[in-house]
Amino acid sequence: MQYVSRVPRLPLRALIDDLYYLEGAPPYARLVLPPMPGALLIVNLGQPFRLRSGSDPEPAEYADGCVVTVPTRALEFGYPPRTRSVGVHVKPWGLAPFLPVPAAELRDWPVTLEQVWGRAATTELRDRLATADSPHEMLVLLEHELVRRLSAAPGLGLVRQTSSVLATTRGAVPIGDLTAATGVSSTHLAHRFKQLIGVPPKRLARTYRFAATVFSIDPAGPVDWARTAYEAGYFDQAHFGHDFRAFTGYTPTRYVQIRRQFLREHPGHVLDSWPLPAA
Repeated sequence: MQYVSRVPRLPLRALIDDLYYLEGAPPYARLVLPPMPGALLIVNLGQPFRLRSGSDPEPAEYADGCVVTVPTRALEFGYPPRTRSVGVHVKPWGLAPFLPVPAAELRDWPVTLEQVWGRAATTELRDRLATADSPHEMLVLLEHELVRRLSAAPGLGLVRQTSSVLATTRGAVPIGDLTAATGVSSTHLAHRFKQLIGVPPKRLARTYRFAATVFSIDPAGPVDWARTAYEAGYFDQAHFGHDFRAFTGYTPTRYVQIRRQFLREHPGHVLDSWPLPAA
């Protein structure tokens, strides 16, 4: 697969980690993405893909693309034999200036790009991207479109500042300390988080902690699970295992088995930092 990434310029850099272009044959027909402290915007330029959130019985089909706020459940992507898309890895708070509704209304409910931006605008954007001369030009076009669509989001500064503390501490800071530092009530802070991110501060902190734990695991070597749980701040290994299963659907040992399988079957793959084959 071909993967091209671009870090946006200001003002988008405060909202977005990177824009990317992805094309080629996926390593598996289905891939699972555990909940991470970030959002997604995908503009699909190839055949439709399927997406299933958490315990949804059936996946939904997405032809034009999708928008995903910070998830609380794993996402299962079902890919066509070849995929082609342009996407955005968004910071937890970064979708708010582009959404027509509060983020909480979209939590664990991926919507089509058309539902967010309308059919005419989505069709025009996809046509412009599809006829661009190169992946780089596509990413520049998408960046300009996002800048054009920027709108005000009341409370964004507060949510961004507080979320950045959660990111820096990997979710280890007590929520009471956050409210004390910002000078607002816990109710007000939770309301703003739900509006702009889709989840309250405590849930985002939990997601940051889980993400830090997952990225600390080296599937290529032996894993000391007791030490991993302790360093992640869990009370005990049982609590850690419960959280791990809640986020991924797998036990920690099964997760590592699947990651090892992926790395063994697709060494050096451009997607090897996050996907899991759907077991």
